[in-house]
Amino acid sequence: MEMEQKSFLPDFCGVRAVLAVVVSSVVLAMVIALASVDRLEQLWSGFSMAALYVLWIALASAGVFCLARRWLAGMSHARVGFLAWLLVLLVCAAVAEAVAWLMPVELVAGISHLDLLVRTLGIGAILAALILRYRYEYHLQRQQELAEDQARYLALQARIRPHFLFNSLNTVISLVPNQPEKAQQILHDLSDLFRASLGSEARSSTLVRELELTRQYIEVEKLRLGGRLRVKWDLDELPGLAAMPPLLLQPLVENAVYHGIEPAVEGGEVHIYGRLRRNLIVLSVSNSLPEEAGKRERRGNRMALENIRQRLRVFFGEEAGMHTGMVEDQYQVRIWFPRREAAA
Repeated sequence: MEMEQKSFLPDFCGVRAVLAVVVSSVVLAMVIALASVDRLEQLWSGFSMAALYVLWIALASAGVFCLARRWLAGMSHARVGFLAWLLVLLVCAAVAEAVAWLMPVELVAGISHLDLLVRTLGIGAILAALILRYRYEYHLQRQQELAEDQARYLALQARIRPHFLFNSLNTVISLVPNQPEKAQQILHDLSDLFRASLGSEARSSTLVRELELTRQYIEVEKLRLGGRLRVKWDLDELPGLAAMPPLLLQPLVENAVYHGIEPAVEGGEVHIYGRLRRNLIVLSVSNSLPEEAGKRERRGNRMALENIRQRLRVFFGEEAGMHTGMVEDQYQVRIWFPRREAAA
């Protein structure tokens, strides 16, 4: 999960921020032109001059902030806001003086040199204060949302069904007298699963690690369910180092076993599918459904699926998603998320 930058100022070295500056400047120039011209016939010429002037100030300010971003990064929010406000005023004064020096202001704007300077500084000071205040409030809101998301992510990640733990421990107990080596292996697998479940919320996992944890879980369940549990793997060449939330795939398989295989007297099949399509990783888990005659009633509250949905949203945002439904007489859960290399 990506962390928010420390400074409340956006990264003016990025293309998106510069584009926002340009669009905002053009809108501001149109407002100034509409308010200043006497007749609509003068609107285009007034808008052209205002847009050129405002763009000089806006792009020059963005360039100064880009150059000073490291210098401002280590300061408090109050100091950053005050210095940023002063920098905007210095840029406004410099542009006004440059215009006065390069061309006769009276002929271009119809006002004196002093009037141009005072008006530029006044408008610049008011707008800079409003924009900086907005950015600060927006930053605080984003920090609060991120803290809430991290807290929710930790709570979601730590959940694991108690019945799985109890059933696995009972399996270990039954194997200890006659098959101690196999019981020891199950305990190792359980250790890995719970280490992933209780890990740090700031740490991401990888696809290859999640597939290995899922295989370990399946081995534990096969010892308990025997031939009733049949698993089919259908994985294409997937980017093993792709980042994803820890313990994401295993709960889907556990959900399939819990609701599809255990209630059926004859057991059933779990199908695990994975593909890379247009830089999106697609994973699905399908399970057969027990026939009514051999079905043991097993109710679910869909909390496990909602857990997965929320963790995908927190980790990847709107680029990830999940779909559930019936596909060819099997219940399927399909998730997709963008391919991102895990941090070293």
